[in-house]
Amino acid sequence: MKNRLLLLMIISCLIVTAQFDKSSCPASLSVFAEFAKVKNYDSAYQPWLDVRNNCPELNVATFKYGERILNYKIKNATADDKSTLQVSLMSLYDDWLKYFPNTKRGVSEVGKILSSKAQAMVDNNLGTKREAYEIFDQAFTQDPKSFTSPKRLYTYFKTAYQLYKEGDKTAELLFEKYEEVSEKFALEQTNLAKKLDVIIKKLENGEALTSREQRNKRVYQTNTLAFSTYDGNLNAMISKESSCENLIPLYRKNFESNKSNSVWLNRAASRMDAKECSDDPLFVELVEALHAINPSANSAYYLGILKDKAGNSKAALTYYEESLILEQDQYRKADILYKIALKFKKRGLKSKSKSYARKALKNRPSMGKAYMLIASLYASSANDCGTTQFEKRAIYWLAAKMARKAAAVDSGVKKTALKLAASYEGRAPSKTDIFTEGKAGETIRFSCWVNDSVKVPQL
Repeated sequence: MKNRLLLLMIISCLIVTAQFDKSSCPASLSVFAEFAKVKNYDSAYQPWLDVRNNCPELNVATFKYGERILNYKIKNATADDKSTLQVSLMSLYDDWLKYFPNTKRGVSEVGKILSSKAQAMVDNNLGTKREAYEIFDQAFTQDPKSFTSPKRLYTYFKTAYQLYKEGDKTAELLFEKYEEVSEKFALEQTNLAKKLDVIIKKLENGEALTSREQRNKRVYQTNTLAFSTYDGNLNAMISKESSCENLIPLYRKNFESNKSNSVWLNRAASRMDAKECSDDPLFVELVEALHAINPSANSAYYLGILKDKAGNSKAALTYYEESLILEQDQYRKADILYKIALKFKKRGLKSKSKSYARKALKNRPSMGKAYMLIASLYASSANDCGTTQFEKRAIYWLAAKMARKAAAVDSGVKKTALKLAASYEGRAPSKTDIFTEGKAGETIRFSCWVNDSVKVPQL
């Protein structure tokens, strides 16, 4: 490797010292690409600049590596040089759009490029927040498919939020943008889950992963964690504005003009449900209007909520089941099943809650929160299962097992799940208890609603 880099440096010097012409572009491309691959951006800069200035149409690598090179140079530049490099970065994105708006397969990358430019404007404090927002919005409007970065999606909404706080955007636009970005987060998380679930099912079947699958698993888990983190930040940012006190008057004001708009009705009902505003009469009007114009899995689910609120649990379950029938996508069905599981948990129906959580996992094996729900159900039954104090506390091992399963399949909840598992294990019988009772290695079966067993750890 050292000899290869030395050779590249010699070639680079020869190219620089000679009068540059376009015939040298392929050689310069090879040189800067090799340096960039090993993150030697200082050595990559000059041959990259030669290609950038003389033959930008040669290869998309000029722009992909150029972004990294310029970001590195900006980070390490003096105050005098930084401004010039920042201008160069903005120009890079413009020419990237000009020469390589699509991949080799013809797939648009306009959303990716524009959102990268807008993020760079924010990171480098270039232009105004409005200008950055408009470029983000252009990316999201023109090509949302390639606008997939969780950081850039978060910054997109953050700029909208800041403009709202400054009086430059209305509350209506803020919530519209929040719903759009939230839906995009959910979509990308689902796409990652689909890929991850293929790997999880393979592991559960006892099949070995290829090196590529192992690498992909790490990538999917890293990206899942990123989406989970930024999604949490997104919700935290708007938590004050999305209170029932703010949502209800806003939705009431806009209800008449949107009562035939199924998208608006669904988003409003979803937000009111999420913020536990469903006791307000407006929620009834939203749900009934939505179901009248567009009977769907969501509208049936919301009707189930209304029946639950009215104390008619039998009718509520009928609507919940109708929602599951209407929903054809297994991942959206998993979300509904999980929500139903939560409803049963709140009513103290642990067996039913566990059953629906299991159904959710069947549709989406990487849904860590469903495992955490089951763990909490087990943990809350310590006094209900077992005849001795040792057996009662043994259920915490089962709860910990479920929490660790959540951590294993879902990086988005891993940190919380591991803390939860440790907490449960701390409540389980100690090594001293195991020794005193002589239970090491024994299997304890819970004949209560849990209907499961756990093996006592060996000493």
